[in-house]
Amino acid sequence: MKAILQRVSRGSVRVEGEILAEISTGLVILLGIGPQDGESNARDLAERVAKLRIFPDEDQKMNLSVRDVGGEALVIPQFTLYADTSKGNRPSFTGAAPPDLASPLVDHFVRELSSWEIPTQSGQFGAHMLVEIWNDGPVTISLEN
Repeated sequence: MKAILQRVSRGSVRVEGEILAEISTGLVILLGIGPQDGESNARDLAERVAKLRIFPDEDQKMNLSVRDVGGEALVIPQFTLYADTSKGNRPSFTGAAPPDLASPLVDHFVRELSSWEIPTQSGQFGAHMLVEIWNDGPVTISLEN
């Protein structure tokens, strides 16, 4: 399981021109699922995200978590995190989990993150999405589980 976290002042996702979800201060999480991933990976990654201290304290040091600042999360399913670009100019995505495995694990990750008292929304699995990310800092962190 791979995640790209972006600390944001706001974020949203649109599907077919309609806003599906939007957040203010918090994290936009681009989430990729591998074929070997399971519910324990989702649980462990959600805990790491919930506890990750990447928000500034009163001294502008990254000492606070998304929970500490009362932030929200927006999870965007993104199989392209498993792109293999080692051969040629066209990425291969065979390293990503198939949709019947990946979709339920994205939902499980969202539930696990929500269980940490972080208001969490998500994009639509398999849809063409337009994601708006107002990266704050900018701060971008890559996690793999």
